Amino acid sequence: MSGPDFDRLSRVLFLDGEPDRVPFYEHFADREVMEALTGEPLSRANLKGKADLKRRLREAMKSGAMEHDLRVTIRFYSKMGYDYVPLVVPSLLSRDNLLLAEDTAELPHPKRVWQDQNRGVIESREDFERYPWPDLDEIQEFYMPQYEFVRRNLPKGMMVIAETSGGVLENVMWLMGAVPFFIALHRDPLLVEEMFTKVGTIVSHCCALAAELEMVGAVVMGDDMGYKTGPMISPEKLRRYVFPWQKRGVENVHKEGKPFILHSCGNLRLVMEDLIEYVGIDAKHSYEETSYPVTEYKRLYGHRIAILGGVDMDRISRLPELELRGYVKEIIRGCAPGGGYALGCGNTVANYVKIENYLAMLEVGRKYGRYPVRPSNLYG
Repeated sequence: MSGPDFDRLSRVLFLDGEPDRVPFYEHFADREVMEALTGEPLSRANLKGKADLKRRLREAMKSGAMEHDLRVTIRFYSKMGYDYVPLVVPSLLSRDNLLLAEDTAELPHPKRVWQDQNRGVIESREDFERYPWPDLDEIQEFYMPQYEFVRRNLPKGMMVIAETSGGVLENVMWLMGAVPFFIALHRDPLLVEEMFTKVGTIVSHCCALAAELEMVGAVVMGDDMGYKTGPMISPEKLRRYVFPWQKRGVENVHKEGKPFILHSCGNLRLVMEDLIEYVGIDAKHSYEETSYPVTEYKRLYGHRIAILGGVDMDRISRLPELELRGYVKEIIRGCAPGGGYALGCGNTVANYVKIENYLAMLEVGRKYGRYPVRPSNLYG
């Protein structure tokens, strides 16, 4: 297999025909997966929730834990055959409205963490005024040392894909809690408007900061906006509150001549035209076989935006390996011809994904994803 070459993925993102092979793309891989496949333990520096982010980041930088983790991350993405390394731009939006539980995955987190939907750190005007909103210069202070370390240690041919720390809707809902947020949409729309202005300014700034850097080849915003059945809030409210700030992030990236990737879970058929025509995304990631399958999105939108990933999380986690291989071949057959597609998981390489299935997915991609892709080779 040929070595890393970001131009391979860049051609996909810009819809520039067929590269030498279908590249690989992931939003990220869980630390337990990286540990298992590199044989190197990662630090525990980022396992303490979302509270007091600045203090914990400074501690990780001072102790060397951050550089160690970045070194292992580079090794993982290089070893697995990716053409880039993901690097998160820290938004510094601290919160403590989280719930913890035991993790039952084969490669478990110390604790599984999820959002407390009934409680926010900002539920009122008083909370908004008291919240320690980050200074935009602080974001650069924490991001640049990480970027410089990765830049110095990137293998030849690889580049960075910068990731915002959550998106516009996500961060507002995380800070407010889902239930208080939905209530505020009706009872206090002015507070909601100001939340989106504050968060949107920060997230779009992160896009601009990253896009200006030489070794950043693309920027991705993760902003989950939907359920299996449709958007979390009405299309009208997405157009009012969310899309203008996503659009600003896209414009900041395009200003530097770089592509913008949207990672967003949920069935977004109702607003895909908005995302393509108004927001201006170049690529879309996150698909689920039962309600928004990647092959359907490739057929509907693959001539206008790049389609990334799509190997269903349930299937890669539970199918026997032989069946999984056949399923991945079906996706390559449906998505690879003509270019504009990168192979990967439907969401992330989560710690509950079968390692043997993840490796099988990559192997199938290497074997059958070389251009010109011959659909006849992908049957059986």
